[in-house]
Amino acid sequence: MPTIYIAGDSTAAQKGGGEWPMAGWGEYLQQYVSRKVRIENRAINGRSTRSFLAEGRLADMERDFLPGDFLLIQFGHNDQKLEDPLRYTEPHTDYRENLKVFIDSARSRGSFPVLLTSVSRRRFTTDGEPDPQAVGLYPQVMREVAGETGTPLLDIFAASQQLYRRLGTEASAGLFMHLPPGARPNYPDGITDDTHFSRSGAQQIASLVAEALAQCAELKLLHPYLRV
Repeated sequence: MPTIYIAGDSTAAQKGGGEWPMAGWGEYLQQYVSRKVRIENRAINGRSTRSFLAEGRLADMERDFLPGDFLLIQFGHNDQKLEDPLRYTEPHTDYRENLKVFIDSARSRGSFPVLLTSVSRRRFTTDGEPDPQAVGLYPQVMREVAGETGTPLLDIFAASQQLYRRLGTEASAGLFMHLPPGARPNYPDGITDDTHFSRSGAQQIASLVAEALAQCAELKLLHPYLRV
């Protein structure tokens, strides 16, 4: 049976108890996949394509890849951090080339790479529409890389923005870490975070990922294992 690996950042990563009720969508993907398929969530808080590679995290995954496995690749949020040279990637050059490193790594081992555009931050324009620049140029560059390399693409940026649009500016806050002061002992001052998900939000994004997997004709080998 195949294993589904996730390479990404905090929007997908498993959270520690001190971060609860923050959650990453990778924690909930198993709900939508047969138990015969193992989910290996290797996403890590705070990583960009640059830092994930520099820390040897892809190299660690390469030792485990088997033919027929799948690698879900989602970055962008930390690649935006211009102030941090250890993480920042210029979208049209470094980011593009780093994505190809992930793709080539999986393919060279008989595994199937899958590109996921960055899940959108909760950011609205003055007319109440989700901001198309909520993760800058990174979603568009990932779409371009998918086309250039013939890699399956799940447009989670577009799907998440559609979800936020449907819920509206107020109700969509429930998907994210919005807590008033005193609501949780681990967040004594409260938190207003429009990037990281609540448990409910992470579960809904995982559902979007599963639906996108099911709708992607290039991933038909995976379809019998999906529960959507």
